Amino acid sequence: MDRLEDRMCKKHDRLLELFCQTEQVCVCLFCTETDHKSHPVVPLKEEYEVKTAQLGKIETDFQQMIQERKLKIKEIKDTVDRSKADADREIADGVQVLTALMRYIEKWQDEFNQRVKERLKSTKKEAEDLIKELEQEIEDLTNRSSEVKQLSNTEDHLHFLQTFRSLKDPPPTRDWTTVEVRPLSYVRTLWRSLDQLEKTLNMEMKKLRDDAELKRIQQYEVDVTLDPDTAYPTLILSEDGKQVHHGGVWKTLPDNPKRFTQKLNVLTRQSFSSGRFYFEVQVKDKTQWCLGVARESINRNGRQGPAPRPERTTQRPPESNGNTRAHARARPTEAGKFVLHT
Repeated sequence: MDRLEDRMCKKHDRLLELFCQTEQVCVCLFCTETDHKSHPVVPLKEEYEVKTAQLGKIETDFQQMIQERKLKIKEIKDTVDRSKADADREIADGVQVLTALMRYIEKWQDEFNQRVKERLKSTKKEAEDLIKELEQEIEDLTNRSSEVKQLSNTEDHLHFLQTFRSLKDPPPTRDWTTVEVRPLSYVRTLWRSLDQLEKTLNMEMKKLRDDAELKRIQQYEVDVTLDPDTAYPTLILSEDGKQVHHGGVWKTLPDNPKRFTQKLNVLTRQSFSSGRFYFEVQVKDKTQWCLGVARESINRNGRQGPAPRPERTTQRPPESNGNTRAHARARPTEAGKFVLHT
């Protein structure tokens, strides 16, 4: 700001040398006796020093907003990648099923693949639109940040204060904290389509359905070991914690609040509070067994009040319940449990 008229009060034609803290504008001495008579005013240099101190925080805030949006872009892109991986896996499963059913479902195969791809395309389009909007906000914030940096280098008090008010606030942006691209769930897409062929392919479809479902939940398989501190005193555990059988003799053990003393139970060392998990156990040659999932607060010694009962499957004789699976025609040799926390 080199021109003298830019430094003069438009109303009084006097030098702008004071700053009105009420209206946040530069004023001359005559202004303080008229329009700004009751307003607190300070010299330009004093207000310049105050605003300079604020400028650093404003720039930091802008940089933080930029980083948050870059992280949101990465989150969206990662979601799209996961959606594509899910789509590719689902299409591969569909191809395997359709090949097994041969000519009956060749036309259905193309339609199924197209549906999955269209859903993925829709997700990618939504993500691209959000990314475009985020990139525009980043560009706006970057431009504003550059202007702030440029202003921070000026020693022209009047120019600084007149420009500061327009730069201190960020440009209009969206609140991205609740924005996300939800990954599509393709789990039921294949089965809904196959159900249309069930009248002519009922027996084959049931087998394919069971095999594919097992394959799907097995991707969440976890490795668990039994916890001897929780085992009922007549149960005997292997050293590696992978096997248990009934010993028939009550063992005298140290008191432990984790131990079951009223029911023939043992828990695993591992616990799960969210997500999905699946585990299998070998039950070959077992005449009776229970397999289930319990809350950590389950009643273990019978001296407490009622506690949540475990979700379990009992075999006497062979049977399966809920999401527990049992393999065998007469007596199962292994059983699995799939749990989904919601």
